[in-house]
Amino acid sequence: MIVRDGAGDAGGGRRPGYPAAAVVFAIGMAGTTLPTPLYGLYQEQIGFSELLVTVIFAVYAVAVITVLLVAGNYSDEVGRRPVLLCAMALSAASAGCFLLQSGLPLLFAGRLLSGCAAGLLSGAATAAVIELAGPGQKARAGFAATAANMGGLGCGPLLSGLLAQYTSWPLTLPFWVHLGLVAVATGITWFMPETVAEPKRWPPLTPQGVTVPPEVKGVFPSASLAAFAGFALLGLFTAVAPSFDARTLGVHNLAVSGAVVFSVFLASTVGQSLTQRIGARLALPVGCGILVGGLLLVASSLIAESLLLLVLGALCGGTGQGLAFRAALTLVSGAAPAQHRGGTISAFFVVAYTGISVPVVGVGAMATWLGLRQAGLIFTGCVMLLAAGAGAYAARRPPAGGVVGRR
Repeated sequence: MIVRDGAGDAGGGRRPGYPAAAVVFAIGMAGTTLPTPLYGLYQEQIGFSELLVTVIFAVYAVAVITVLLVAGNYSDEVGRRPVLLCAMALSAASAGCFLLQSGLPLLFAGRLLSGCAAGLLSGAATAAVIELAGPGQKARAGFAATAANMGGLGCGPLLSGLLAQYTSWPLTLPFWVHLGLVAVATGITWFMPETVAEPKRWPPLTPQGVTVPPEVKGVFPSASLAAFAGFALLGLFTAVAPSFDARTLGVHNLAVSGAVVFSVFLASTVGQSLTQRIGARLALPVGCGILVGGLLLVASSLIAESLLLLVLGALCGGTGQGLAFRAALTLVSGAAPAQHRGGTISAFFVVAYTGISVPVVGVGAMATWLGLRQAGLIFTGCVMLLAAGAGAYAARRPPAGGVVGRR
């Protein structure tokens, strides 16, 4: 199996390149956070606790991790396009579950399917964006991949919050709109050139677990720890922040709740845009330091019951997460051999999505016992220690890795 880079002009005609692949990536990821501002409406309609909100959220993350472990390297074998088309089908099925839901079973099914889609997208779409870039475009493509990931995740709650607040179909229109976007993404993917030059025809799955090639082991520990801490912050905002807005701050406008969640992902995208200027090796510890500052602001917002401090914490923490995340992904994907790039990226995302799920469920469990504010304070303290440790480790032992797209 051979992976060819810069395949955008393959076949002699003008075909979608890495920006088109990034659009597909963003649309797919937007669907995974679409329900975020809507959980309060589902709680009113069905009736369930804050712990169950985090469990529903965790079902998504468990599905992502499972797919990454079982099929994280599958696009290296079968090709990027078939895996992306499968992810679009799962995303559409997830939207269908939310449109038909009348209780918890379809909510869980929708999140499960959404997680499966995200698991396929995380490795395959990132690799496709990087590999479709031509000579001299690798740095831009690396930013496009991470920005599509974070930007898509941020646009989901912003879109659903606006539609839920200002239209008469709060629990259906967001998913109909997403189905339309998925149809567009499917069309783009269909015409996208395949970057795996010798794809196999549906080979059997060969679960890889969390394994990385020897070339990546020097960079993987510090990079994955930083990703874990950053994704834990994202998990807090996507699973718990809307409830905190409503119950503690008295903010019941769904558009505002969606915008608060969007702000952390927007800041992450901005942080990613700065990584290249700073350099990946320096951006990793710097990003962890800024992430710690953001978590301090989030903790302050919990104590002072301040929406302003919460937004500032989202902006600061998101910027740090973006810096550290792109630096980590740059070093990991750049150090990986081309024939194992999809699987290596998937292993990286396994650790990241563990960070977005396990700590958040802990917050939900503690919230039923201590209250949402105390649970949030304990969470921010633990993640601050982890981020500080990852940053100190990266500063003392600068990771040895390549740049995105290195062959």
